[in-house]
Amino acid sequence: MSRAVFDIPVVFEEKDFAVLNKPAGVLVHATRGHEALAPTVVDFVLRKYPEARSVGDDPETRPGIVHRLDKDTSGVLVVARTKDFFSHLKGLFQKSMVRKTYCALVWGRVPLEGVINMPIGLKPGSVKRSGRARNMKMIKEAVTEYAAISRFTYEEDDFSFVRVFPKTGRTHQIRVHFLEIHHPIVGDQLYGKKKNPWNLERQFLHAESIEFPMPDGRRFRIDAELPDELKRILKTGEK
Repeated sequence: MSRAVFDIPVVFEEKDFAVLNKPAGVLVHATRGHEALAPTVVDFVLRKYPEARSVGDDPETRPGIVHRLDKDTSGVLVVARTKDFFSHLKGLFQKSMVRKTYCALVWGRVPLEGVINMPIGLKPGSVKRSGRARNMKMIKEAVTEYAAISRFTYEEDDFSFVRVFPKTGRTHQIRVHFLEIHHPIVGDQLYGKKKNPWNLERQFLHAESIEFPMPDGRRFRIDAELPDELKRILKTGEK
């Protein structure tokens, strides 16, 4: 894919920031010292919003990026176009004043609602996170609330479509938490089952909305539509 023609849906933009609907399979940014093999969100941002080039804590690597989504997670991603808005949004994240909502499809029948309160750490010698592994490093508090939207059976397996409200923002938090309660996310190649009835090769995890106060006190909320490949899976569970 040519970086020159790479495109990402923009669901909202104004002079201080933009909101993207990130597709699955796209990295938000390359790591320092390692160029990404495929186009990243940052490539798109620099082409569409060149003023963001000097914005952020590490503008050389992640200009305009205040928060991230995993490569194979789709959905709402806010990009700062100015230094002032970057500082505003960063402060809101630090104070837990940003409300993010995800939707996910998980294996099994979960309770109608629940709270997963389990610290997450890095497994020794691995990129994987865990809530129960021995000798974990960088252990941090992690809390995830969820509510079941629907539950259905498909090809003799049970599934639950859930709305998820992370109260903290740890790496891989939602994916690890649902694994630890024995309901891994469908399509998650790192923490879930390797195969699923739909041959989905990305995790069924979508950042549905984000809400936060603007500098003038107004509440801002924006939603990103569920991708078609995930909509088609949900239709198979409809009676």
